[in-house]
Parts: sequence; C-alpha cells; structure tokens
Amino acid sequence: MDSSPPSDTDQSSNLLIEIVETLEVHGLPSDSYQLHDVVDVEALERLLASSSGDVEVRFTVEGVEVVVTKDGVDIPLDEPVGSPNQ
Repeated sequence: MDSSPPSDTDQSSNLLIEIVETLEVHGLPSDSYQLHDVVDVEALERLLASSSGDVEVRFTVEGVEVVVTKDGVDIPLDEPVGSPNQ
C-alpha cells in the first residue's frame, strides 16, 4: 500500500473537486463557468498550506460567493442558488 503523502497536484485537485462539488450542490453546474478564469486553485492551496494562522479567501463564480478556508469550502447562503424562495 502506498503511504506517501499526497503531492501538491493531488491536493490542488482535491481542492478543485471540493470547490466544483460545492458549487454544484448550490445549483451552479460545472459547465456554466471556467473556474481557472476566476481563481488559481494551485496558488490558493499553497496559500492555505503555508499559513500559520486562520486564512479565509473569498471569490465569486457566476454571482455565487465562495469561501475557502483550511477547514473546507463553503457558500455563505441560507438557501441554494435557484431555490424557489429567491
């Protein structure tokens, strides 16, 4: 079994997947935006990994605010995008 630590590329891929999945859960399909036009996921991962304190990075994808911290990815909304109450 391979017990080597994940590479930077693996970590960036994981963060990328987490961002895309979070956006999809909140109603924004992955084919409706180009994430690399909005944020450099590899640079974001390096920033989070190199910080000794709390870091919060916010950016907007197609009108949806995304918050990334060392703890994960979140959309600071009460309801998913496109919900009937909006």
